[in-house]
Amino acid sequence: ASLCYKKLSMSKKNSNVILKNKFKNHEELSHIYFIFKKKLNFFKKKNFLVAVSGGPDSLALTALAKTYSYESKSKILYVLVDHNLRKNSSREAQQVKKLLKKHEITLHIIKNKKKIKKNIQSEARKIRYNLLSSFCKKKKINTVLTAHNLEDQVETFFIRLSRGSGLDGLSSMKKIIKIEGGIKLARPLLDFKKIKLIKITKTVFGKYYKDPTNKNTKYLRTRIRNLKKTLETTGINYDQVIRSIKNLASSRDTLDLYFKKIYRNIVIKKNNAIMIDLKNFNKINQEMKMRVFKKAIKDFTKAYYFPRSKKVFNLIDQIQLNKNAKLTLGGCIISREKNHINLRKEIKN
Repeated sequence: ASLCYKKLSMSKKNSNVILKNKFKNHEELSHIYFIFKKKLNFFKKKNFLVAVSGGPDSLALTALAKTYSYESKSKILYVLVDHNLRKNSSREAQQVKKLLKKHEITLHIIKNKKKIKKNIQSEARKIRYNLLSSFCKKKKINTVLTAHNLEDQVETFFIRLSRGSGLDGLSSMKKIIKIEGGIKLARPLLDFKKIKLIKITKTVFGKYYKDPTNKNTKYLRTRIRNLKKTLETTGINYDQVIRSIKNLASSRDTLDLYFKKIYRNIVIKKNNAIMIDLKNFNKINQEMKMRVFKKAIKDFTKAYYFPRSKKVFNLIDQIQLNKNAKLTLGGCIISREKNHINLRKEIKN
């Protein structure tokens, strides 16, 4: 991460006054804090972990969380995961730690010791959440806060659109999900634009750090981010896309209620297997069949991600065509028997 913006330096005393006063002298920022506070109050918890990267979004989250800790007397820990993917990453992590220390914020740095060779962004995210979950358990914290924002939602929408995702994938990022070990991951900034978060960071910290990989066009997210200006010149802006995403999310929520009833009726859970009633499975449409397999595989293996829709559709086709089918997907062995489709964990040597 290289220093990307620097404002006139602000004294530690002045910035801490801003935080303790809940941004009262900054009307726009105080409104953002008010909404943020309501979202954290929803949890009725006193302990949180903030995932920090040093970028403008995570530093804005850090500032808001620090203000909340002053007001609510909450215990909030701030954690940065250093993946060591670049030779200067450790030095950069220390720079962020030093910056936060000036504002009475203690940053914990966790070093990832696993080598990441492929699917770098996806694997790094999985490892990051696993490390944060383990840290939470040690500190008896059950909620991680991340700085995903409105632009992240739109970028994720286009990524999933490019992969042919269905309703689940195209719907908005969920505000609360469960990650490793039952730890909750909350995204309290999803409704805020990045420009607002940058303003908070500049006001409080005076500078932020930017990961140079965010400009690397080998990553699909970067290429989609670079399309923003082009889309806007053609009349497609992010506010319009967000409205569509929210409409899809509303449809998803309605469909989820219907799906839960179906899932309870046709899926039997055992300690070492999941059984899907074949007769009732064949009665539901293709979308529901895909959802049943996705949820069964994800829940059974405790994976962070659902398996890809394309792979699930191929699996369903083969299961229905071949009575003796025995296939693997997402760490499961899936076999068709007389009246059931069975899922068992794949044992790898």
